[in-house]
Amino acid sequence: MTEPDVHVNVGSAESELAKERTFGGYGLDVERDIRCIDLNGIGERQAEIDDEIWAAATDIGFFQVIGHGIPQQQIDEAFGLAEAFFDLSADTKEQWPLRSGTNSGWEFRSQQRPSTGTLDQKESYQVTTSRMDRLDLWPSDDELAGFRATMEAFERANWVLAMRLLETFARKLGLVDDFFTQRHDPASPEYQSTLRLLHYLPMQAADLDDSIWRAGAHTDYDCLTLLHQRPGEHGLQLCPGADAAQRHDPDAPLGWTSVDPTPGTITCNIGDMLMRWSDDQLPSTLHRVRMPRADEYQGPRYSMAFFAQADRNAIIHGPSGRYAPITAAEYLQQRIAANFAG
Repeated sequence: MTEPDVHVNVGSAESELAKERTFGGYGLDVERDIRCIDLNGIGERQAEIDDEIWAAATDIGFFQVIGHGIPQQQIDEAFGLAEAFFDLSADTKEQWPLRSGTNSGWEFRSQQRPSTGTLDQKESYQVTTSRMDRLDLWPSDDELAGFRATMEAFERANWVLAMRLLETFARKLGLVDDFFTQRHDPASPEYQSTLRLLHYLPMQAADLDDSIWRAGAHTDYDCLTLLHQRPGEHGLQLCPGADAAQRHDPDAPLGWTSVDPTPGTITCNIGDMLMRWSDDQLPSTLHRVRMPRADEYQGPRYSMAFFAQADRNAIIHGPSGRYAPITAAEYLQQRIAANFAG
């Protein structure tokens, strides 16, 4: 491994990418406490829940929630239609391509992480509601009955939960409660939060290679990610940023902790936008999806992620002004450009 480029600007997308390039090794398995927070009774327990979320987020940048208000039936229905979408032929899915600069549509094995230099073994379909009609990216009901209505409702349910959690961070940062909600406006043409459906390809024993990843090590670009996983489909691992940053030897292996799928649980993590917006009080945590081991389930893996990404015209500038202001559009586009082939 090589050390990050010391000439890049601290806090820039370039510095994040330089850091990621040092994180491609398999590393070591390490046990850590991934806290699970019950959101039930949030009205009466708001201060207590705020403290729990803040403590978990500032510690390792990852936490899980239950009592989140999204019915399991709605999650299961979305998973079923996601699987049906990916079962369509490639010729059919090519009608709705991921176009450069849009972060919307279907892609197949086009994401190349700076940490690995190899293509992720997956395909995805990204729903950014402000762009779907304009770019004609929705399957019709004849092609996939109920898909659009289900995904629009699921996207909105995840938005509601994400805004509840971001209100906690606003309060803890000394901002008005709806500071982030105002800057993630689904009614705005500048809206760029995204629901991403993911299909990790089934593996054969011959494909189990330490140099290939279902998703190479990376941090997310957004403010907050909500991840839905299906029980039995493992592979998600995290490595807290503090552990990575404090290595004295850049060739020393990183310690990775598995985040196993649990029914009724949503996994949440801080993204680069919120880390910058919080002047680094909230860490954006490195994570990946490893390949299955020879003794594990090797079939397809499905997950669904909601990325709360601030509206394009939102200015990212923390309370103490540690970093120069940048629009969310500029920041996001820098990260996307560095992570997709072509």
